[in-house]
Amino acid sequence: MSINIKEYRKTTGLSQTQFADHFGIPVSTLRKWEQGETKPAPYIIKMISMLLPVSKDITREIVTQNGTAYYYEESSGTLYDSVGNSIQIKCDIESVKPKNLPLYVSDLFESFYEIKEKFEQDCSWDKDEDIIWS
Repeated sequence: MSINIKEYRKTTGLSQTQFADHFGIPVSTLRKWEQGETKPAPYIIKMISMLLPVSKDITREIVTQNGTAYYYEESSGTLYDSVGNSIQIKCDIESVKPKNLPLYVSDLFESFYEIKEKFEQDCSWDKDEDIIWS
């Protein structure tokens, strides 16, 4: 493999702990992989790479002032965050002011993360409670 786990993690901008949590990998295992003490199975590297926005169709990188990177795939109208979450949009972003676009994309993903967390929380509560919503 030409790219190793550490390189993949660095492209996400995530810390070791954040990356490990996102992919369900023990931090100690990730550290061993990055330090070359052990190697992940090739299928693990492939699975992680498939979840990251490293598509050759990415036409634009959008970086916020704090360094958070997002990616735009023009052919599908899809925005990606650094760990592979995607949001399909239907508007043309090419004419959006370059200084404003990172703010808009960051706001979009922050809203996405909030609603995703609410959804996961609702599903968790649903498993524990005997409630039927109507």
